[in-house]
Amino acid sequence: MLFLLLAGLLLVTQAACGSGGGSQSGGQGPSQTQSSDASEGKKEKISWKMGHIVVEDHIWHKTAVKFAELVAEKTDGQIEITVFPNSQLGGEVDVLNLIRAGTADLTISGETMANWAPKAALMAVPYGFRDEEHMKKVIASDIGREIESEIIEKVGVTPLYYHLRAPRNLTSNKPVHSPDDVKNFRIRVPNVPLFLDAWAAVGAKPQVMDFKEVFTALQQNVIDGQENPYDLIYSGSLYEVQKYVNQTEHVRQWVYVVIGNKQLESLSSELKQAVLEAAAEAQEYGQELFTAEIEDYRQKLIDRVMQINEDVDREAFKQAMEEAVRKNLSEEQFALYERIQQIQ
Repeated sequence: MLFLLLAGLLLVTQAACGSGGGSQSGGQGPSQTQSSDASEGKKEKISWKMGHIVVEDHIWHKTAVKFAELVAEKTDGQIEITVFPNSQLGGEVDVLNLIRAGTADLTISGETMANWAPKAALMAVPYGFRDEEHMKKVIASDIGREIESEIIEKVGVTPLYYHLRAPRNLTSNKPVHSPDDVKNFRIRVPNVPLFLDAWAAVGAKPQVMDFKEVFTALQQNVIDGQENPYDLIYSGSLYEVQKYVNQTEHVRQWVYVVIGNKQLESLSSELKQAVLEAAAEAQEYGQELFTAEIEDYRQKLIDRVMQINEDVDREAFKQAMEEAVRKNLSEEQFALYERIQQIQ
């Protein structure tokens, strides 16, 4: 479990952050509010703010709420976490910057942290992972610990637990079996340079487009398809304008629930242990939700007459995209990518 790995990483945190968040002056300390009444023997109350970008019925938010409940339970109410969903505190980068500035405490983030910690880019690389089990092994390996250590040192936050994301799959109105089937295929991709280059390398014509515009673009034949996990394909009602989900599974990724280093280090050893125990239990809770809900979304798409095309030559797609991966990663990042491929 991730909380066991954190024990060794805390030394890195202490080196990066000094003595931790003892000071609240100048707005540079942790955002947590603390109160105590020594005369009445009351324990110090700590309040944390957690902001993330997903809606309230999403797995990440449900797990964040469960985590907050577990922390309150395990600390006898001494630590209170208020969760702000749906970008109420800002986007992913915004909240990370708030944590770094000391005005928020926790968030959910993934490869975006590569803005500070380059190794975090490996959390979402085309065909970086063969399957879910391979990705889990990488997270639990020395490579995973390297990524976490760099996040702690360079981003200023500590991973508490993680969420797996469902693989990204290509949708279309004709079945796609190999790269030959996507020549000149107009595909919407997010504004990620690696994703643009990877699909261009396959022979497609990738276009950056906001997700909220995708349904209309498909409906009006501006694009031929798009790529996303099952849950977003369903929530975007893309089953109304696309016939096939082609299981390219070209990107598997994970995200971390992170806390500011200073916030974690300001805790007593007892409170810190309670938070890490809560994180371990939240990890299991989130994984159970993920397993159940992703299969549920797949079935919902089938029920709405989308065809799941499993006959996809993923190895051919991987080989076609590999040069783009090499081009977009630094020498250090590509070496890490190759090490990931070697994990069995």
